[in-house]
Amino acid sequence: MEHIKIVLADDHVLVRKGIRAMLESDAEMEVVGEAGNGQEALEAARALKPDILVLDIRMPQMDGLSAAARVKEYSPGTKAVILSMHNSEEYVLEALNADAYGYLLKDTDKEEFLKALRAVHGGSKYYTGAVSHVLANQLLQGQGQRPVRREEDSSDPYNLSKREKQILRMVIDGKHNKEIAEALDKSQRTIETHRFNIMKKLGVNNAIDMVNKAVRENIA
Repeated sequence: MEHIKIVLADDHVLVRKGIRAMLESDAEMEVVGEAGNGQEALEAARALKPDILVLDIRMPQMDGLSAAARVKEYSPGTKAVILSMHNSEEYVLEALNADAYGYLLKDTDKEEFLKALRAVHGGSKYYTGAVSHVLANQLLQGQGQRPVRREEDSSDPYNLSKREKQILRMVIDGKHNKEIAEALDKSQRTIETHRFNIMKKLGVNNAIDMVNKAVRENIA
């Protein structure tokens, strides 16, 4: 089995150890190094050539966003993933500008964490659903208002249900899972399941690709 080689960078030792234990419980993951700040992370990337560099945003000497922007100078094959407590627009957009392949929140559960790293290793970008509203807003600002679907364009090659289209429109409009669940009087778990099914039908692996494809092809 081919291992996904990872370097973890966080200035809190206990946090690093906890993430390491979680990742190494999966046979596919191999944590090959650790770092306590961004500069150490870059040096570790140069020495160890990991597949993925997981970076906390707030670290001394050099923060995670700065390290993400420079990692290709040290190890061209390494992809950066940002790990943060914050889902603010400022941080998410800075991560995009730094060419980070992923953005995960520190309360991300094990299943999503592993899914994200596998997606990034496979060449996809993975931004957790909790920050998808930021990505949607940025996308719409760049492309203008979401186009109005005409009746003659109503055919749907992806066979989305009415509920799935409704949820997709709400995601494009920047709604969180919690907001969607409250608006539709459903549980967040139900909304998450619908979103997973939408991504599967569209053939995408993450929220930003889902929104991008939906807007580009005027699906919803």
